[in-house]
Amino acid sequence: MPALIDGDVVVWETIAILEYLAEKFPQHAIWPRDATARAHARSVAAEMHSGFQALRSACAMDVTKRFAPKDRGPAVAADVARITAIFREARGRFGAGGPFLYGAFCAADGMYAPVCTRFRSYAIAVDPVSQAYVDAVLDHPACKVWYSDAAAEPWILDDNGNDGETVIEDLRQRKA
Repeated sequence: MPALIDGDVVVWETIAILEYLAEKFPQHAIWPRDATARAHARSVAAEMHSGFQALRSACAMDVTKRFAPKDRGPAVAADVARITAIFREARGRFGAGGPFLYGAFCAADGMYAPVCTRFRSYAIAVDPVSQAYVDAVLDHPACKVWYSDAAAEPWILDDNGNDGETVIEDLRQRKA
């Protein structure tokens, strides 16, 4: 569960974290600068945030494992088809300035980083445009650090008491 702690401010929801950062650091391109691209980026980020349940259920995020390719069923295939359509549309309409959805890396790319990891971990084949995007995300320095740090974590979240509230409290105590 993501959480951002900034002094007395605790933000525990992904989209809210992105918006908080965009407001706090307007000099950085958290979202694309162009209004049309920004609206599209927010829409696809929100779709990622609330959707793709079949992919999430069938392919848990794990940066350390690799699985053999296999048919994961029609619901996963439908999620992959929609995700890759998003990748191709964003790259085609807005991505001319770089290898990411909107050219430069932005919040929408951060939202799709877990999907890119799933595609790699579960050997899910995608079209060439989508694969180039997945490769760019997985090669981004921030993602490399994130995946490295995640692989080194000593704890996992589960249903046995180590839930999001426990993690937030642990982060608060570490900061104090």
